Amino acid sequence: MKNIAIIMGGYSSEYQISLKSGNVVYQNLDASKYKGYRIHVFTEKWVYVDDNDNEFPVDKNDFSVTVNGNKIKFDCVFNAIHGTPGEDGLMQAYFELLGIKQTSCDYYQAALTFNKRDLLSVLKPYGIKTATSYYLNLGDEVNTDAIIERVGLPCFVKPNKSGSSFGISKVHKKEDFMTAVENAYKEDNEIIIESFLDGTEVSVGVINYRGEIIVLPITEIVSENDFFDYEAKYLGKSQEITPARLTPEIEKRVREVAKKAYEVLKMSGFSRSEYILVNGEPHMLEMNTIPGLTNESLIPQQAREAGISLQDLFSNAIELALNK
Repeated sequence: MKNIAIIMGGYSSEYQISLKSGNVVYQNLDASKYKGYRIHVFTEKWVYVDDNDNEFPVDKNDFSVTVNGNKIKFDCVFNAIHGTPGEDGLMQAYFELLGIKQTSCDYYQAALTFNKRDLLSVLKPYGIKTATSYYLNLGDEVNTDAIIERVGLPCFVKPNKSGSSFGISKVHKKEDFMTAVENAYKEDNEIIIESFLDGTEVSVGVINYRGEIIVLPITEIVSENDFFDYEAKYLGKSQEITPARLTPEIEKRVREVAKKAYEVLKMSGFSRSEYILVNGEPHMLEMNTIPGLTNESLIPQQAREAGISLQDLFSNAIELALNK
């Protein structure tokens, strides 16, 4: 029986979604193989939370917990923290230093993919298309006219390192641009401004499943709102159609691009990438390395369509990590 620490929470606006993901993992672990421990990671405390909501502090020196005089160490960590410090490389580097196996990608890949600007810059030379973009750091002069001349209207203003659509605005008019910039800066000190891509939005999961890199069934996103924002993602304001309504040729192209990105980056663990299809060509928006794992989330939807149960999905991630 392996002891599995499921880390959840985190330091970002995404912590509540992470807690949901972590609890789904906990509820669906194969009890014949694994003993799960829910570990809440917050800025003010790292604690193991038992089934009665009792809390036991985590010893950060070796990532262990002591319960009733018994010291518990972990064979593997299942990473379910969206945003910092679980998705940006900090926890990955910490566990590597401690020699503890964990289910997400390595620290470099996590840091790279968490930074949209750097991720897209790395992938461009490999022929992976993106929107026209403009970058700002907090404190930079904002030349609205020059930015709009480059990216056009409407455009998207996004935090460079954030998830779950926090801080993202779609700007239709020049006079709304600075409000969108200020909104993005609430989430991050770097922002990315991208041209509007008029096309079909799809979300593509790629995982290593039993030693083979596979592309899961593709999900088509049809938002009731102006774009796939927080409400559309989590409050039911969208249709998520799996499998996506694509021609065989376009589906083949999307699968090729998604798999190529995973392999070029030397990814491991889960990945879920978002693309806009313009004239049949995928344009990457971002890659998530700790995607949502709630019952309603896209990766579980895609796995179900592929005939993979949540228990099997999570067991596969743990076994791959243990055998890294």
